Amino acid sequence: MYAAVVRSFDSDPNYEIFDTPQPSGKNEVLVDVLAAGLHPRVRSQANGSHYTSTDELPLIPGIDGVGRLPDGQLVYFIAPDTALGTFAEKAVIDVRRSIPLSEDADPVEIAAAMNPAMSSWVALRRRVAIQPGQKVLVLGATGNSGQMAVQIAKLLGASQVIGAGRDPERLESLPALGANETVSLAGDLEAAAKRLGQAASEVDLVIDYLWGKPAELAMLPILMKRSDRSKLLSWIQIGSVAGPTAAVPSVALRSANFQVLGSGQGSVTTAGYLSELPALTQAITAGQLKVNAAPVPLSKLKDVWNAPAETGKRIVFIPTI
Repeated sequence: MYAAVVRSFDSDPNYEIFDTPQPSGKNEVLVDVLAAGLHPRVRSQANGSHYTSTDELPLIPGIDGVGRLPDGQLVYFIAPDTALGTFAEKAVIDVRRSIPLSEDADPVEIAAAMNPAMSSWVALRRRVAIQPGQKVLVLGATGNSGQMAVQIAKLLGASQVIGAGRDPERLESLPALGANETVSLAGDLEAAAKRLGQAASEVDLVIDYLWGKPAELAMLPILMKRSDRSKLLSWIQIGSVAGPTAAVPSVALRSANFQVLGSGQGSVTTAGYLSELPALTQAITAGQLKVNAAPVPLSKLKDVWNAPAETGKRIVFIPTI
């Protein structure tokens, strides 16, 4: 079969012939891969920098995808924890980590949306169950996952969503996705933190894809301006685009009802993730979430692997063309 293959973490994947993997366990099956998304998590997998990396080579990157079972059933699946991922014409999957899709589901849209949407969907249903009418701040709302988070927060009942990010063009697009207000994080970080304090002091939930200095500097301005500091503010840390560490001021934890928790692989069980996937795929198929997918033949992976993504687009590899 043809596949994208990483043979050194210092080099990008190559499109080449690779031995077709074979099922070895009772729950495993070989599927035809129809679509697989190029997510940021996949890039870090391919260069060995992700915290789940085992340094095993050769590696076929790709962590999820849409495929067709031997009996013809269309499925969305999460790749097993092996070095043989989804950027290939075929993949071995564990059927327990897959869910059936209706035939009217668009494989490209599902492959593009599930990973960026899953983070906020699971966070708001499994880590802190959002309540109807709550207010949400999305830090990093101009990224693909952040744009999905704005939509998902509204879909799950938020009365107000504030989107914060650096990209001015994407900030302008957020109201069409459901944001009631936007805050620019461009320029001086302390000035941006003050703007967040003014705009987001009454939120109930923060979905944070940035962490680092932006989060560190924003905590106190938001907390200190709350009309009622005893009202819980849950800060859900999902991504670390701006840095892997943030110093949480001790006074933030003492002077307000404030909790910081993470949401990601490990903090939610695999079974927990899987139980949320059917409802999320249904929302995508029903058009309740706007998806911007850019399908690319897997054979052209060198053309797009390091290319800047078109605004708001998620590249999806199509292995069979």
